[in-house]
Amino acid sequence: MSPDGGTDHPDVNDVVEEEWIEETTPFERVYEVISRVYDPLSAAQIAERARVSSTTARKHLRTLESAGEVTTSQDGQTTHYRRSETAIVTEHAQSLLAERTPEEIASGIADMKAQIQAWREEYGVDSPEEFARELDIDDADSDHGALLTEWQTTRRNLALAQATLAIGEVSQTGHLTGTDTDDDGNGDTSIVV
Repeated sequence: MSPDGGTDHPDVNDVVEEEWIEETTPFERVYEVISRVYDPLSAAQIAERARVSSTTARKHLRTLESAGEVTTSQDGQTTHYRRSETAIVTEHAQSLLAERTPEEIASGIADMKAQIQAWREEYGVDSPEEFARELDIDDADSDHGALLTEWQTTRRNLALAQATLAIGEVSQTGHLTGTDTDDDGNGDTSIVV
């Protein structure tokens, strides 16, 4: 019983954390932590969040780095870890391929290209950065600042959509697994380079 006469109830966060620790491996927890952060973190910070030792975190982070899931940067003596751009793009591509058909993605690409071209023609510049320099934009809340953000976002989404189509094509044709066949159907799985 608690001092006020009521019954003690465990903190729901503590209960969930204990279940997480019991139901996952240290590697899974380190992977889960690194997959949800975008700013670089030290092994000690990741270890604290993943409820593992710093040594264990470093070991698993090195494995993830070798697999291309994580990149590192140095800040003095401290190594910082973050998800690799490749891992982020692949995750977005898988999500988009699950939600849209290749035809819908291609249509979206055409729309985004048309929008970017319209901005280029309307403002006489080739990029959102050039647009910002030309108009000396320093306030993201202004009309031009909002357009700058929209242009940058559209360009990023276009790159992600194009990568998604490429990943989808490779997955569908089996070009990376060696299960593809050439166009004449003779079963030759060699790739012309």
